[in-house]
Amino acid sequence: MKTILFILGFLAIFQIGTTDKKPKTVYQAQPVDISVVNENGRLRVSGSSVFQIPDSFVWCGSPIQIKGKYYLFFSAWESGPEIPSFANSWMLYSKIGCAVSDSPNGNFHRLKIFLKGRKDQGDSTAWDAQVVHNPLIKKFNGKYYLYYGASKDPGSLPAGTEGAQQSKQVRTRLNQKIGVIEFNSIEDLMAGRFIRFNRPLLSPRTRVINIEIMNPSPPGTVAGPDNLIVVNPAVVFRPSDKKYLLYFKGNIYDPEWRGVLGVALSDSPAGPFVATDNFVFDFTDNQGKKVSAEDPYVWYHRKDKLFYAVLKDFTGKLTGSEPGLAMMQSVDGIKWVPAPTPLFMKKELILKDGSHLKVDRLERPQLLLNESDDPTVLFAACSIDDCNPKKDGGTFNVQIPLKKIEK
Repeated sequence: MKTILFILGFLAIFQIGTTDKKPKTVYQAQPVDISVVNENGRLRVSGSSVFQIPDSFVWCGSPIQIKGKYYLFFSAWESGPEIPSFANSWMLYSKIGCAVSDSPNGNFHRLKIFLKGRKDQGDSTAWDAQVVHNPLIKKFNGKYYLYYGASKDPGSLPAGTEGAQQSKQVRTRLNQKIGVIEFNSIEDLMAGRFIRFNRPLLSPRTRVINIEIMNPSPPGTVAGPDNLIVVNPAVVFRPSDKKYLLYFKGNIYDPEWRGVLGVALSDSPAGPFVATDNFVFDFTDNQGKKVSAEDPYVWYHRKDKLFYAVLKDFTGKLTGSEPGLAMMQSVDGIKWVPAPTPLFMKKELILKDGSHLKVDRLERPQLLLNESDDPTVLFAACSIDDCNPKKDGGTFNVQIPLKKIEK
């Protein structure tokens, strides 16, 4: 009986220690060095907190510290009057590059574009022939792993078939998978010495959609979370069972399009990963509608013994206030609940003069963590105004310093 009471007492203390009695942690955004200029109706930005490339779109931005330097892995592609708008060009032209700085808070300058679709190497049949995007840099067991989304054009449907007139952009978008490259050092990566696998790390198990597509699933197939596409990789190591968890976004049509999030497991950071049937970050609002979210960045906090995630909340249903970045937590990395303070950041930037600048896009959040597993800088894809119709660049990665506050 004493043993049972001791165990129950321990569990009660553990529960209180990780929920009700734990201080509410807030990561407060600090001012950024950004100026905005209106050039004949076009909004342009400058400043040390901005990483951008002239005449190009910049998206994503995954950071890592290596030997006292800070490296930023980003997606980029050309812009211009002869190139489709942002919304229609990323799936045709995106490439992955690397930038470096002496500080995590900005002043990044480009090193090189080092990863392109393999069509540029003469292989138009490879699974990642057309486009590479959404980089995520991680270090496991002394090696570096760059996870990425990619796709190729699977080709047109037979003439006369419904959907035969789909554009190359649409066909490529409906064929996305996740891959990884492995390397030993930045020097090796810049010299082209890395392992690029010929097969994707993760592919959809089901292809269920309400239009004609290549290789559809048989009628009656139940769509899983990895339906049609897998994109937006996030990877974390789970200490309890030494598994690697790969989070991804898929698409469900029920009957309209809805992005969903799933998770795959592996014993190795290089895979193979096996998708589970779990829909993660899957919440319903008080009217019975599914909450729309994407782009989770996931990490494990050793002191708290919890997984945390920051992700894009389209509607404000997760943050409990307004659209922006929401913070979630989990014991096992599978079942998630809102953090005690679910609003991680509003869709705005705090400028040096103390003013608040509303932005149209603040997404694909990535974090730089300190030795205590606390976020110190947020890296996010950003656009001041609507970037979808843009053909002249104007998107960038912003670096936002964070201050930890416990209430």
